[in-house]
Amino acid sequence: MVEKDMEEKQKLLSTLPSVDEILRTNQGMEWLKNYPRRYVLEAIREVIDLRRKEILKGLTSDISEESMMAEIENIIVMLSSYSLRPLINATGIVIHTNLGRSLLSERALENIKKVAGSYSNLEYDLQEGKRGKRYTHVKRILREVTGAEDALVVNNNAAAVMLCLNTLSKGKEAIVSRGELVEIGGSFRMPEVMVASGAILREVGTTNKTHLYDYERAINDNTALIVKVHKSNFRVMGFSDEVSVEDLVSLGRKYQIPVMFDLGSGCLIDLKPFGISDEPVVKDIVSSGLDITTFSGDKLLGGPQGGVIVGKREYIERIQKNPITRAMRIDKLTLAGFEATLMEYIEEEKAIENVPTLRMLLQKPEEIRGRANKIAKRLKKEIKDAHIAVMADSSRAGGGSLPEVDFPTYVVSIKPDNLSVNELEERLRAGTPPIISRIREDSLIIDARTVREVDLEDLVKGIRSALS
Repeated sequence: MVEKDMEEKQKLLSTLPSVDEILRTNQGMEWLKNYPRRYVLEAIREVIDLRRKEILKGLTSDISEESMMAEIENIIVMLSSYSLRPLINATGIVIHTNLGRSLLSERALENIKKVAGSYSNLEYDLQEGKRGKRYTHVKRILREVTGAEDALVVNNNAAAVMLCLNTLSKGKEAIVSRGELVEIGGSFRMPEVMVASGAILREVGTTNKTHLYDYERAINDNTALIVKVHKSNFRVMGFSDEVSVEDLVSLGRKYQIPVMFDLGSGCLIDLKPFGISDEPVVKDIVSSGLDITTFSGDKLLGGPQGGVIVGKREYIERIQKNPITRAMRIDKLTLAGFEATLMEYIEEEKAIENVPTLRMLLQKPEEIRGRANKIAKRLKKEIKDAHIAVMADSSRAGGGSLPEVDFPTYVVSIKPDNLSVNELEERLRAGTPPIISRIREDSLIIDARTVREVDLEDLVKGIRSALS
């Protein structure tokens, strides 16, 4: 019996094609033409080896050419695919940190493409005919949209904060309120950043209340900087108080100590007309007389990842001369995208229309409802084994921005008949392109706020495929 079983296994093993035999097939030659040879060989060997192991273990194995070729092709495609790839954000979270934060405007994308595909004057002064500085490309426009004397852009806001602290208060005390020692995404903790910068952290006040006299009492001969931090993604409610920017600026002038404000998100337009009252506008903050202000370029501003430092020229020049600045500088692609994004803000109405982050955040609910109805109509027409409905809901900005603001939205709710909602969510994530959604109880939620018109066809196709 054992001998007969072994004979059967040997017979099956002998029918397995060799690597060379598969390569000589029409499909094999097509793979070699379209994909890297090493990935084609790796995929073929992997599938042959898998079939061999299954046969030896006595497992039922489909060794037909059709099944093997299909499996080989799947592996080749997987090996040849980029790890970083576009997807459909159906979560409703506009500045989704895990999904790449802000989308860039068409103007920014066009400028990046032009600069990336050509030599450029990145560090070349065209007027003088000699070496220039990369930061000059965004200084003028940053001064214009923020009202600051000078500006510098580094690779993110954490770098901006670190660089300012290292330049202005290394080995000396930086005063900050205990209520502003925040932690944001990725375990970025303000106290740890301050210590890592070489500044000596001097905490004042309490978690819920800090007064002007707390700052003044802490000032001594070793005080180099007064720091204020916008709390971004949390609020202290009830019995609380904090010192205004204007009062800190006055205190700094009294003792000739620079004052720095880490804004976190950088908002360049007034959101009050849209019912959002607690997000400071960069230009207003700068006009209060602050010496240094830092903020992100890829949150509410809607540009590529970057950390913006604006303020008094004497401090910006000191920061720019810090050797660490080179380690934190941005490349030509970020500069190209950032300059083009800032150009959108010359006219605020155009920024709201052209910058995707602002457009998605500030779009009217009826516009979102129209898109949700369009999605639901297509799905109902093509899918019969699921309950599909449009419902009112709320979205969030994300990225630590506007934490208390609920944005009215409309979602498409999908209740599958033949599989669990968790399995449907997994299938959508595994699709091409991946679709990232939300789950609420026994329904899968597609928030139309972040689904773009160009995504609709792929969205419907992906959901249909996942439910089949």
